[in-house]
Amino acid sequence: MPDGSTALTLRLHQDISDISAAEWDACAGAGNPFVSHAFLSAVEDSGSASAGTGWLAHHAVLRDGEQKIVAVAPMYAKSHSYGEYVFDHGWAQALERVGGRYYPKLQVASPFSPVPGPRLLVRGVAKQTLAGALAQACKEVGFSSVHATFCTEDDWHAAAAAGWLQRLGTQYHWENAGYADFDAFLAALNARKRKSIRRERRDAQNCGLEFITLRGADIGKREWDAFYGFYTSTVDRKWGAAYLTRSFFSLLGARLGDAVVLMLARTKRDWVAGALNVLGAEALYGRNWGCRGEFPFLHFELCYYRAIEFAIAHGLPRVEAGAQGEHKIQRGYLPKPTYSAHWIAHPGLRRAVAEFLEHEREQKQAEMAELATLSPFRCAGEPG
Repeated sequence: MPDGSTALTLRLHQDISDISAAEWDACAGAGNPFVSHAFLSAVEDSGSASAGTGWLAHHAVLRDGEQKIVAVAPMYAKSHSYGEYVFDHGWAQALERVGGRYYPKLQVASPFSPVPGPRLLVRGVAKQTLAGALAQACKEVGFSSVHATFCTEDDWHAAAAAGWLQRLGTQYHWENAGYADFDAFLAALNARKRKSIRRERRDAQNCGLEFITLRGADIGKREWDAFYGFYTSTVDRKWGAAYLTRSFFSLLGARLGDAVVLMLARTKRDWVAGALNVLGAEALYGRNWGCRGEFPFLHFELCYYRAIEFAIAHGLPRVEAGAQGEHKIQRGYLPKPTYSAHWIAHPGLRRAVAEFLEHEREQKQAEMAELATLSPFRCAGEPG
């Protein structure tokens, strides 16, 4: 799709392997692993994101007049709204009630990963230009809409300047205030919360389990087999469908190397629980968890407290522990805004969604302000 003023051309690719890893990553940067060529190729090559699962790659590549890649976006044609964590089922139903077709739609996202990060990946061109090109492609190819989920605030504003609608969400992130160790973090909390966390950790660690953290090549087939069992058992209990295949996890470990951090717990005989994390330049991202058996507070120990210890030890500014969960607040993970942007072709649906999102943004901002009052951290001058 040419832009007459700049001689830029947008092309859609149905396989990440069609695009050079070096050129893709030159646009994506090294900060967020979930938009790296390595991660996206692991999702696709494993069959997790494919036409059969309703995630058909339509990766956008913007080239200049010399055919140099100046921008990319991880994008998929979706035949449903599952695995996105930003819910638009009501929008689809509204359009279908008046005789329209919401699916297929275009999704600019890292599949199955509610991890905030860049989605409009540019070098030498404005993000607004890429957002405008994606909307134009959506119209020309005949999709109902295009959605950029868990994008950065910069992406959010650039997309809005290109005519996209803005949506707010909430996650819970832990921030490192330069703590020397976990006890220093605890010292920043009020006495009641500090006592509660110490009790939870004591109870989890008194279950007779051994805790091990493995990275990259140290994670073998046995560990991945065990973790996949934890993952599928958790999915079966909560959602009923596993998005990620067994081969995805092996590919992830092989392609992202030491950026893959697997925290495991075991008895003398067997692995019983695991938490999968991915390491970025400025954050440890908690992704999947699973457990076999009942162990008090083991989820909090593996997913939250050991992640905080890892971040402190490695000088990371943040831990982002995934979607949802107000219970994270009392454990030091405070509410933070997440962003998504939406371009909708149908004028009537666009107007209705715009009105809905305006009210929803106000509600989210008020909700985050209210949640922030639940912070476990001591106020200035408050006794320890």
